[in-house]
Amino acid sequence: MAKARGGSRQQTRRRDRKGGPGSGRRKPCAFCRDKVDVVDYKDFGTLRRVMSEKGKIRSARITGACRRHQRQLAIAIKRARELGLLPYVAER
Repeated sequence: MAKARGGSRQQTRRRDRKGGPGSGRRKPCAFCRDKVDVVDYKDFGTLRRVMSEKGKIRSARITGACRRHQRQLAIAIKRARELGLLPYVAER
């Protein structure tokens, strides 16, 4: 037969981890903080900052951008790629 749980053994409680991964507030959107209405596809510094070394668009969780500005970033990067201003992939 299987042993009955509980009873003789004390249960241990999980302690709340403060400052662990996934805790705390999200950092505010840098574009909302600077009151940027539209993300420009010609602004290379901003676009490069939200792209990885391989040329991929980083997620909003990494960039800290709000939904509206993350969408504008993605469109601006795609537009700059189409015009040949940004690479699709990084060089080796």
